[in-house]
Amino acid sequence: MTSPEAAEELAQALSAVGLTVIRMGSTQAPPAIPTFSEYIAKASTAATPVQRESYRTYWRVTEQAWAARRLNEVTPIEISGLMNDHKQRAVRRSNWREGCGAARNLLHAIRCLYSYAEQDGLIRPSANPARKVKMPRRLESPRHALTPEQISDLGRVACETGDDVELDALIVRLHIETACRRGAVLRLSINDLSTDDSTVRLHHKGDVITWHPITPMLMRRLHKHFEHRGGTSAEAGDQVLRTRRGNPIGDRRYDNLHERFHTYLPWAAAKQVTSHWLRHTTLTFVEREFGEAVARRYAAHRDPGTTATPTYTKASLPECALALEAVTGQPHPLARRDVWNAAGSLE
Repeated sequence: MTSPEAAEELAQALSAVGLTVIRMGSTQAPPAIPTFSEYIAKASTAATPVQRESYRTYWRVTEQAWAARRLNEVTPIEISGLMNDHKQRAVRRSNWREGCGAARNLLHAIRCLYSYAEQDGLIRPSANPARKVKMPRRLESPRHALTPEQISDLGRVACETGDDVELDALIVRLHIETACRRGAVLRLSINDLSTDDSTVRLHHKGDVITWHPITPMLMRRLHKHFEHRGGTSAEAGDQVLRTRRGNPIGDRRYDNLHERFHTYLPWAAAKQVTSHWLRHTTLTFVEREFGEAVARRYAAHRDPGTTATPTYTKASLPECALALEAVTGQPHPLARRDVWNAAGSLE
């Protein structure tokens, strides 16, 4: 006699290779396959905030195309066709790269949707059409490190144009010192500021959270900004960066800043430079001067995982503080020069 546990394991194994097990005497009907419109609403509720932010636009594209169709009715070639259509509709800027990024992002969003369907037992892995569509090759990013003169130009535009130069100057300074992404700045709260050791807690994509050094000068300015713009009001929330009216900033503040970069700096318009280029610039400098381990820690990147070595050679917060001193030319309380010398031996 076969035990119920063994029978269940066999059924799962057969299901994984595309075979369906019909149990004798079973009257349980197979689950009803929802439409894309129905399941996108369900997936949006189950998704993490990062997934919702990343896939919202692409799920909308998918729903517009197949709202009333059921998940098991779409074929791989139809997914490829939708990707090509979306690729052609991608916004053409000076740095446009044939819409490859738009096609990749759409397939990632569709695969996420079908992965939920697999977990719910609605779609077998072997019947998942998104698995059968080849992911377009990722093209090399056109971004690169900027020159000191170009960084100075961006800082000048932030500090001398626009309707809130104090706010824009803080945004640019945060990106230069921490090399963080836009999302980390937008999520920065007053509870993320540690004044004693002059560090900030950054919330990166992928739910990665790290403490990062900033200069004491920037720390003072962030606290002052928060206090003067209604940060002490419970109704205003705890986000650090705010408009003159005390409202937390959002993506539109970045759009405004980038638009001015392009208006006042022809070279920035030609390359469609954004605040993310500051991340490339700082990290390139840190990697050249302090090595890959410190640059990886500075960027909050996960270990590459090809060998076990990075597990033992992770860079420390004091090492990042040393790199920050080199980036800004200002002292930091965590910077330690008495631990390792340039040759890598203990002093």
